[in-house]
Amino acid sequence: MPEEDCMLLNPSFKGIAMNALLAIDISLSKRMGVCAYTSSSWGGCRSMVALLELTGFGITWIIGTIVCLTRSNTLAGQEVLVNLLLALLLDVLTIAGVQRLVKRRGPWEMTPGFLDYVSMDMYSFPAAHASRAAMVSKFLLSHLVLAVPLRILLVLWAFLVGVSRVMLGKHHLTDMVCGFVLGLLHFSLMENVWLSSGTCQTLISISTFSWGPFS
Repeated sequence: MPEEDCMLLNPSFKGIAMNALLAIDISLSKRMGVCAYTSSSWGGCRSMVALLELTGFGITWIIGTIVCLTRSNTLAGQEVLVNLLLALLLDVLTIAGVQRLVKRRGPWEMTPGFLDYVSMDMYSFPAAHASRAAMVSKFLLSHLVLAVPLRILLVLWAFLVGVSRVMLGKHHLTDMVCGFVLGLLHFSLMENVWLSSGTCQTLISISTFSWGPFS
């Protein structure tokens, strides 16, 4: 149709703006990928940035939370840890679902590593590490009594974890920003469906009974 041909020859302002923003996002993301390879401009720092990246993997936090839960002997501590564990599972599953739906590749088209497959973090959008770091830091700030320096370090850690994935060339800037937003949304959702101490004790009892015969 002539109208359709006109639309193709004269794209809308919205389409032009979106394409321009996408091009800027890709360009800036590639510029920030200074540790993408050992031959990159900051390639010598790649191992250190990768170590920071490791602290944001979902499997790391899930295992750590379970270990802390098995060693906790207070009802309040167990309540917080159970809710944190559920928040982590919610974050991992939600991000994995959105990533599989969008299937956006990173700026440098890197092959996912072993931990990426384990954490179901195989695509670029949204950034799972950024989402997890934002959710965990907000969760801990809300439910733990921390000194001001520790609170500042926790926020700084969350920001650096998100940036580390961009520096390693695995995510775009928009992936990181959307990841931070989703992480805060996951925290808000978990606060609204917070499980009481009694419910947490029931879940712990069920899990203990389920694993009892194998221990």
